[in-house]
Amino acid sequence: MEHTEKNSMENTMALEAYQIRNMYDLNETIAAKIFEGVTYPWEVLAKIGDFITALGESLPADRFEKRGENVWIAKSATVFDSAYIAGPCIIDEEAEIRQCAFIRGKAIVGKGAVVGNSTELKNVILFNRVQVPHYNYVGDSVLGFRAHMGAGSITSNVKSDKTLVVVRDPQSGESVETGLKKMGAMLGDRVEVGCNSVLNPGTVIGRDSNVYPLSSVRGCIPARHIYKDSSQVVSKQNG
Repeated sequence: MEHTEKNSMENTMALEAYQIRNMYDLNETIAAKIFEGVTYPWEVLAKIGDFITALGESLPADRFEKRGENVWIAKSATVFDSAYIAGPCIIDEEAEIRQCAFIRGKAIVGKGAVVGNSTELKNVILFNRVQVPHYNYVGDSVLGFRAHMGAGSITSNVKSDKTLVVVRDPQSGESVETGLKKMGAMLGDRVEVGCNSVLNPGTVIGRDSNVYPLSSVRGCIPARHIYKDSSQVVSKQNG
């Protein structure tokens, strides 16, 4: 018991820059309450489905329409006929779900967010104004306010050896065991991911950072930095 408590305390102190309070503006998501009582954003992944079901039943009927089983779509949202949406799912106001989007369930799409053609979502929270507009896969991930993933960029959510995901910060040498087999990427507010990039399992990117196109990202990227490659992660001069 003492060993377990010690590990818990160490984890609470680790990776402070990548804790929820330093990654996200919780005023910019309908899912703010899911983050209460937890330290790291990946801790909410197992709760998304049940949270949606409970929240959906409380949404105002004058602004949201229930379509099918546990699917709530804002009346002001735009959903193309060819899009597929499975529950549980909430599409918030003024969001746009474009042609052939594939939402597999356990997804919260924020206000004004864009889910583009042939983009696939599964077990995710997209904060307000997120854009995943072209051929993206986003699974077991949390994307902060105005985060944007360029065309063809994806989150890889399972390690090739199927072991549990560990989040590592190459800058500080700190790490946290997530206990998760499936974890994609945690993107802070206003993160920009370049086209055709792969965010490997356990990637965490701080606020206002950019990833170059064609990147393969692993581990943590600090806030207000530019990821050029694994050996060149540079601070924004005017961040």
